[in-house]
Amino acid sequence: MSTSDEHGISTDKLEKKYKGIRRRKWGKWVSEIRVPGTQDRLWLGSYSTPEAAAIAHDTALYCLRGTSSAPENFNFPLKLPASARIGMSPRSVQNVSSNAGMAIDAQILASKRSSDNVENVDHQNGMNYVLDDHQPLNISVEDYL
Repeated sequence: MSTSDEHGISTDKLEKKYKGIRRRKWGKWVSEIRVPGTQDRLWLGSYSTPEAAAIAHDTALYCLRGTSSAPENFNFPLKLPASARIGMSPRSVQNVSSNAGMAIDAQILASKRSSDNVENVDHQNGMNYVLDDHQPLNISVEDYL
């Protein structure tokens, strides 16, 4: 399905294509990866941004395949989380990958919110103030298992 912006330009061509992710009809980005040596797929989560889903995929790819996977197979080869280890169990890979993706989602969404609402100005009193009541998200894939 192709959509167009207000100028008639296809938005599908404007989005960067990341490996190991896809977009649901309702706009969420999801990621999964095949477990090596099996036909099983490991669900990595659903995210608000394609970058978060791509980070989750990269983390799982590294944990499952290690350094045998070429750097060009990663979306962001320099952004693997410190918690990513080779040889983890599939459930641990799922947990680490989901946490990495959700952390990126939270960063991107917080950055977007702060750029949308950098400063709130009280024009009546001539005062400038910044509202920052956003708390960090603490969600894990284990919350859904």
